[in-house]
Amino acid sequence: MNPGTVTGRVPIVDVLPAVDCGRRPAKAVPGETFEVSATLFGEGHAAVAANVVLRGPDDRPGPWTPMRELSRGSDRWGADVTPTGVGNWTYTVEAWVDPVSSWRRSAGIKVPAGIDTEVILEEGAALHERAAAGVPEHAGRDAVLAAVDALRDESRPPAARHAAALAPGVTAALAEHPLREHVSRSAPMPLLVERERALYGAWYEMFPRSEGAVVRDRERLVSGSFRTAAERLPAVAAMGFDVVYLPPIHPIGTTFRKGPNNTLSADRWDVGVPWAVGSPEGGHDAIHPDLGTIDDFDAFVRRAAELDLEIALDFALQCSPDHPWVEKHPEWFQHRPDGTIAYAENPPKKYQDIYPIAFDQDMPG
Repeated sequence: MNPGTVTGRVPIVDVLPAVDCGRRPAKAVPGETFEVSATLFGEGHAAVAANVVLRGPDDRPGPWTPMRELSRGSDRWGADVTPTGVGNWTYTVEAWVDPVSSWRRSAGIKVPAGIDTEVILEEGAALHERAAAGVPEHAGRDAVLAAVDALRDESRPPAARHAAALAPGVTAALAEHPLREHVSRSAPMPLLVERERALYGAWYEMFPRSEGAVVRDRERLVSGSFRTAAERLPAVAAMGFDVVYLPPIHPIGTTFRKGPNNTLSADRWDVGVPWAVGSPEGGHDAIHPDLGTIDDFDAFVRRAAELDLEIALDFALQCSPDHPWVEKHPEWFQHRPDGTIAYAENPPKKYQDIYPIAFDQDMPG
C-alpha cells in the first residue's frame, strides 16, 4: 500500500490525472484549473461523498474541494482545483460514507408517505446533533442545531420538521463541514507547478553568427557576434516572441568539417556545423571566439531580459573529433573493432564531424 493511503469502506481507484501511475508528476502553472477525478463506490445503499485536498510546497493542506458525481450512476467523481504557486504539490482524494445524505434520501420517501415518521425524524435529529459538533460556530452551527430542535418538535407537522433539516443554511454548513464516516484516502499524487512560461511561449531561433555577418574583400567572411546579434533583439521582441533559442554557441571542430548541405569539402571560410561541438579552444564550457566572450554573452542575455525575452541554449551532448573530451575521456565514446570512434549516422546520412557519447556505458561522472 502506498504511504498515506487509508482504505475505508469506500474504495478509491483510477485517480486522474496520473502520469506513469503517479511515479511522475502531473504539471500545471499557478492559476491553472484542472479536474481531479476518481472512481469510488460504497457498500449497499449508503450515500457516499468525496473531496480533493491540495497540499502545497510548504506541506500545508489547502482548502479541500468537494467532488461531484460526473454523471448519474457512473461512480466517477470529479472536482476542479487550482494551485496558486510554483513548487511541488500533491493532491489526494478523500471519500466517505455520508450518513446525512443517506438520511435525507430515506426521509424524503418515508416522511411524505407517513412511514415510521417519528423514528425517521429522531434519526435525523441525532445525525444533525452529531454533525453540529464538527461545524464551527462561525460556519453555521446554530443553523444545524436549530434543525435538531425542529426535528424533535412534536408540536409541528412532520413535513415542517423535515423541511427544517433541508434549509439552505443547514445544507451550506454541512457541505463545508460534512459528517464523515468510514473515511478512505487515496495515495497522494504528485503535481509539479511551474511558472507560466512552461505552459506556452513563442520561440525564435537565432544563429548569432548570422546577425551582423559581412563578407569583406569579396571572399573573407566576418562572423556576427553576440554584440551584433543583440541589435536584432528589439525586432524579435516587437514580433511578440517570448524566447530566443540559440543553437550551440561553443567552438566548432575542424576535423571532417562540413560545408554547405553536409558536403565533405569545406573551404577555408566555411564555419562548420554548430552541433559539432569542441575544438582546441574548448568544449561545452567555452564560447566560440568569433561570437565573443562570456562577458559578451552576459550582455546579450541582459539585453534580452530588458526586452522581456528569455534565452534558451541548445545543450547538444555530443562532440566533434576535436573536443577535449575525446582525448581526455576516450572511454566515453563507442569504439569500432578497428579502434576508431564511431561517428554519428542516420543512414544514408553520415555525420563524420560528430561523435555521439555512449550513454549506455553508464560511466562514473
